[in-house]
Amino acid sequence: MAKKLGEYKRKRDFEETPEPSGNGDSGGQPGGRFVVHEHHARSLHWDLRLERDGVLVSWAIPKGIPPDPKTNHLAVHVEDHPIEYIDFKGEIPEGNYGAGEVKIWDQGTYDVLKWRDKEVMVVFHGERLQGKYVLFPTKGKNWMIHRMDPPADEGREPMPRDIKPMMARLAERVPDKENEWGYEVKWDGVRAIAYIEGGRVRLQNRNMRDITQQYPELRELGRAVGARELVLDGEVIAFDEEGRPSFGRLQHRMHLASESAVRRRMSDIPVVYAIFDVLYLDGRVTIRLPYEERRGLLDELELRGSHWQTPSWHRGEGKALLDAAREQGLEGIVAKKLDSPYEPGRRSVCWRKIKAVQRQELVVGGYMPGEGGRTGRVGSLCVGYYNMTRAEAEERGEEQRLIYAGNVGTGFKEADLVKLGKLLEPLRRDTSPFAGRQPKKGAVFAEPQLVVEVEFLMWTRTNTLRAPSFKGLRDDKDPRDVVIEKPDVA
Repeated sequence: MAKKLGEYKRKRDFEETPEPSGNGDSGGQPGGRFVVHEHHARSLHWDLRLERDGVLVSWAIPKGIPPDPKTNHLAVHVEDHPIEYIDFKGEIPEGNYGAGEVKIWDQGTYDVLKWRDKEVMVVFHGERLQGKYVLFPTKGKNWMIHRMDPPADEGREPMPRDIKPMMARLAERVPDKENEWGYEVKWDGVRAIAYIEGGRVRLQNRNMRDITQQYPELRELGRAVGARELVLDGEVIAFDEEGRPSFGRLQHRMHLASESAVRRRMSDIPVVYAIFDVLYLDGRVTIRLPYEERRGLLDELELRGSHWQTPSWHRGEGKALLDAAREQGLEGIVAKKLDSPYEPGRRSVCWRKIKAVQRQELVVGGYMPGEGGRTGRVGSLCVGYYNMTRAEAEERGEEQRLIYAGNVGTGFKEADLVKLGKLLEPLRRDTSPFAGRQPKKGAVFAEPQLVVEVEFLMWTRTNTLRAPSFKGLRDDKDPRDVVIEKPDVA
């Protein structure tokens, strides 16, 4: 027995750690017990331990026990543990091997069907873990664990992998039948779908691009969720000095290319994930459920942490919330029909955004060279919008046309002008990308690949922006999907 536990003892200082030393009586148990520990170490993982020949034969499983036979999980064969460890839970102090909190995720008994050097097949009888599993080696200490039975939950659905966010239509005012709607603050950030499984988070923006590496602080959400499987919808936001969401401030995090650059900015520009919908929950796709029911499920999850929050929503009270948004200088509110399902990829009439300030995404088709203090740099951006989306053009068999909407010459910081100059230089072209009305003479034209967000006073009768101000670059929107946004619902 001492030989079996030699590696376990070499890795630990039992004057420092509360873990059992393995010097006690094993209890004379005949075998057949198991425990699964949820181990919040440097990297969250689950430890499967099977009682066998006086010790606990152990595997570390980074993504937890697979609930579905369609998915195999890595299981790293680690040192045997003493039998007393089957009841261990507690905090392993910092500086010790495996430092972090250890919880009992499940325990019970198991039956052995096969136990060989290259195959361990068992049937678990626990509260959470039940059914037939097999473990088999692949290379070195790396094994795989596979569920052989159908899912314990017969109605279990696989987690969807690529959900395009549902969008809201612009509306002039709060809906007439206020009490048939739920209301939320409109957050001024970057839309992100979060896929969480095995304690890991993957973030995807509305362009279906992976943005996980840009926001490392949100990885802790996976550790907080633990073994639960979730798909969440929300907005990544940064706050200004007055505690208001600031898209301009978020710009300094959105476009960083290297991990070291992201780490440098994390402390002075932290982000928060504002969660407002749950699309998948522990084996159930929830997008078909009414909004009110989905919000109830989300609230029950109590997802609140240092870098994520579940902001409140309001049944009715739309006008009051819009007034409050105006007073606090927020972008506006979103009204969501209480009985509406989630419609991936659609800009639905069941979600309506009512703005306290006017905002519009626009495509950059060129710029006017700067004068005076801006000599040698961008003076103003020539911006426009397409007459129809890419999908509409394909459906109709027509060419898209980029419509000139005016120039944006205010709202820039020095860093914005430098960045825009660098981005526009390789995009220069000889001819105008705009159809019909054109910018003033002297414009430098560019391939229409950059998307910017602007704040403005109003649209004129000729669909030109009045008093536009630059708010930031958007890399989460396909330029070919930028169309003019005017209220299309009352």
